[in-house]
Order: sequence, then C-alpha cells, then structure tokens
Amino acid sequence: MSTTNNDPLDFLSNAKGITGGPQTDLIQKLLYEIIRVKELIAYYDSIPDGAGQLGSSILNELVTEAYNSLVNYDVVLMKKYYDLLLNCD
Repeated sequence: MSTTNNDPLDFLSNAKGITGGPQTDLIQKLLYEIIRVKELIAYYDSIPDGAGQLGSSILNELVTEAYNSLVNYDVVLMKKYYDLLLNCD
C-alpha cells in the first residue's frame, strides 16, 4: 500500500488489514474532508458574538458521525458522510 505526503493523521500508512482499493480511497477522502470541515468549524467558532455557533454545532455533529462511520467501518455511512462533508462550506 502506498502512502501519500498528505496523510496528516498517518492513518493509511498504519492501517492493518485494509488493502488498497475503493474502501481505502474512501477512507482517505473521508479523512481529508473531516480535516477540512474541522478547519471550517474553527472559522465559524472565530466569528464574533457567537454568530457562527449554529453552523459550528451542525458541522461538529457531521464530523462526529463521519468519524463514527470510520470507527465502525460502515462503508455505506462513510459514503453518506463523505458526500455530506464534501458539500460543507
């Protein structure tokens, strides 16, 4: 399995029992989207007077559920949350 330089969590290089293929690609893409959306959450949290709190809480919930789909290795949910996170801005 090849690793990439853009693997900030070092997840894929340490994955045991997961071979390369569509599931690995989905895991990598989902991890990148989780990281990207966490940066959006930090942005929403930095908006003065709590104006971004609603957006932040919604995005936090999506990230939590996406992470749980990874932990449970639920491919159907991983695809669902990848699509949802992909459209977050």
